[in-house]
Amino acid sequence: MTNFLIRKFIKNYKNVNNSHVRENYGELGSIIGIIANAILSVSKISIGTIFNSISIMADGVNNLSDTGSSVITLIGFKLAGKPADRDHPFGHARLEYISGLVVSFAILFLGLQLVKTSFDKIINPEPLEFSIIMIVVLAFSIVVKLWLYYFNGKLGDEISSATMKVTSMDSRNDVITTSVILAAILISKVTGLQIDGYMGVVVALFIIYSGVNILKDILNPLLGELPNNQVIEEIENKIMEYDGIINIHDLVVHNYGPNRYFATVHAEVDAKEDILISHDLIDNIERDFLEDLDINLVIHLDPVITDDKEIDELRNITHNILKSINGNLSMHDFRVVKGTTHTNLIFDVVVPLDHEIKTDELVYKIDELIKAENETYYAVITIDINYMSTCINKPDME
Repeated sequence: MTNFLIRKFIKNYKNVNNSHVRENYGELGSIIGIIANAILSVSKISIGTIFNSISIMADGVNNLSDTGSSVITLIGFKLAGKPADRDHPFGHARLEYISGLVVSFAILFLGLQLVKTSFDKIINPEPLEFSIIMIVVLAFSIVVKLWLYYFNGKLGDEISSATMKVTSMDSRNDVITTSVILAAILISKVTGLQIDGYMGVVVALFIIYSGVNILKDILNPLLGELPNNQVIEEIENKIMEYDGIINIHDLVVHNYGPNRYFATVHAEVDAKEDILISHDLIDNIERDFLEDLDINLVIHLDPVITDDKEIDELRNITHNILKSINGNLSMHDFRVVKGTTHTNLIFDVVVPLDHEIKTDELVYKIDELIKAENETYYAVITIDINYMSTCINKPDME
């Protein structure tokens, strides 16, 4: 059913990196969500009102909020699909995160309101009228929400959409809450216990918990989370496939919405190579990244001397010193400037974000260890922060 809907309503559905195709995926998921949740909401609120069940009404209101969430998601995908303009040169894809943020706040507000309503029912209990219609409606709701869980999850995986995955998780939560309500009704029928209000509180708390988790998932990309390792490795490995690239460092990847990446990196090339040839190589890599991966990549060219034995030896000494301090330290842009009384070893040290040694202490320690090798060596160090998890690092070619 899901694959049929995708093929039927989305042209070029395999081209998920295309913004128009992505928008169509979002529209399909939102429209299906609006229709399904509207039907469930009307059914549950009507049944809950007729048979005096606050938990069923609460579940119906939850579905009503899902309908509103689908409308917000639809608008979000429409706006996120707008092309870049003068005021937003990186596009509007982050609006998809904003729509997910609105959905999470709506869920939290709904949960808090349902807590209050359910407590009122606990304090002032009223007998619950039992009907087979209630069972049928709730069972139907469970089946529909199970399918929506799979459907939205499938769409979310296809286009790597945080909003669609959030919607999928919300549908899964709805299955759990509706199942709890169904079990409570059957228990009340068999035992005569009036637990409808208590079940309403359980549903409300579950909705609040869900809203908090959704909020956390949406805030991370908005605040600027680290790209997943697959993206980083794909960028690193693709660059290193080109003949003429010795090594890379200082990779930084910015996310401006799902699958909307801008990246910068330093690429090392042989200093003996003609600068025009090296520049042409860099241009080709940047062009290939845009065409193949839809990543806007800017490469800074770093010429490296690779055939000087003395520099190689000093580079290896410095590399081993760094590794003796911390195995996660690396370096790049290694240069040697000789003087009459001393020799400057000039290089950048790449430090992980979670490195515990203070910058000034680290510089002092490296300098002392280098002087221990030869007192005429002076270290001129620039500290770099490694914003990505790791970059390819070949000590004999830095």
